[in-house]
Amino acid sequence: MIASLPDAGSTWRRVVAESAQAHLGHAPEWLPVIQCAYGHDPLYLTAEDDDGGAGVLPAFVVRRPFLGTVVTSMPFLDSGGPCGTSPAINRILVNHLVSEARGLGARVVELRCSQPMDVATAPAEYKVNMTLSIPGEAGALWQRFDKTVRNQIRKAERAGLSVEPGGIEHLSAFYDAFTARMRDLGSPVHAPAFLRGVIESFGSRSRIYLVKKTGTTVGGLITLAFNDRVTVPWATCLKEYFSLCPNMLLYWEALKTTCTEGYRCFDFGRSTRNSGTYQFKRQWGALEEPLFWYRIPIRASLRPTDVEDGRGRSCLVKAWQRLPLAFTRQIGPRIRRYLVQ
Repeated sequence: MIASLPDAGSTWRRVVAESAQAHLGHAPEWLPVIQCAYGHDPLYLTAEDDDGGAGVLPAFVVRRPFLGTVVTSMPFLDSGGPCGTSPAINRILVNHLVSEARGLGARVVELRCSQPMDVATAPAEYKVNMTLSIPGEAGALWQRFDKTVRNQIRKAERAGLSVEPGGIEHLSAFYDAFTARMRDLGSPVHAPAFLRGVIESFGSRSRIYLVKKTGTTVGGLITLAFNDRVTVPWATCLKEYFSLCPNMLLYWEALKTTCTEGYRCFDFGRSTRNSGTYQFKRQWGALEEPLFWYRIPIRASLRPTDVEDGRGRSCLVKAWQRLPLAFTRQIGPRIRRYLVQ
C-alpha cells in the first residue's frame, strides 16, 4: 500500500526514528517549513507491505519560472530519497514519485541519497558529507585534534573572540552576517522566514551560535539535531575577520556542546571533494560519507539549461557579487526559493 501524506504523521515518525537510512532531510519538520516559507507543494509518500515493512519518501514540487517544474527530495538540503526497510519498498516509492512527477508535467525528479539506488540514471558522486564521530567527553575530542587546529582555536581566543550559543533571539544577528557573506560568495540568501521556521519547528533541537569580537557579531552557525547526529546546514563568517580564525572557535564550541549533549555524530555538511570547505572540515578529523545525487529525466529528450549544467553560472556569480547588499537582501530570497540545491 502506498499513500500520499498531507502531513508527517505517526507512520512517518516511526520509520525515520527506527531507520539507519534516515537523515536530516527525512525529519517531518521540513514539511510545514518549506511549504509555509516558500509555497512549494509537498509530495510526501509512505508505503507499507503485508509483512510489516514500511518506507517514506519526502519531496517537494518546485515550479520554477522559465526553468520548468522539478520534483526534489529534498530541496535546500543534502539528504533525501527513499527511507525504507527494504530495497523493494524503496523502488516502489521512487517509481510512484516518478509517476506523480510525470502527471504534474515535471522536467526531472531529483533524489539526494546517502546510498546507491537501483535507478536507470547514474548518480553524481563528487559531493560528500563530512562527518566526525563524537566521544562522550570534550577533553577526549580535544586530544584528537592536531596541533594546528588547537593553535587556531587558541588564536581566536587570544584575539578576544567569544561564542554565544542561543536560539531564535540570535537569528537577526546571524542573518545580518549571513546575507553579507552570501553576497560575497555570489549566492542569493535564504528568506528570514525560512530560517525562522526551521528554528521554531526544531525547537530545542536547534541552536544558533554567534561568534563576536568586542560585542560585534562576526559570524555564526546553525545546528539541527536529528536522531543521533548534529548537523550544520548553514554557517558564515565575515571575510574581514578571517585572519582571527573565528570559524575555528565557532565550530569548537558547537562540537563541545554536541559532546556534552550525548550525540554520536557531528555532520559538517556537504562539500565538493578536495575543495576549500572540504579541507576545512577534514582538518577536524571528519571523514567522507558519499552522497548519491540522481537526476531522473521525465522526458528523455530534455537537456539541462545553461544554469543547471553550469554554463554561465560564473558570470551570474560575479554579477551578484557586484550588487548592493541591501538589494541582494531584498531580492535574494525571491530567487533562492527556486534554487533547490
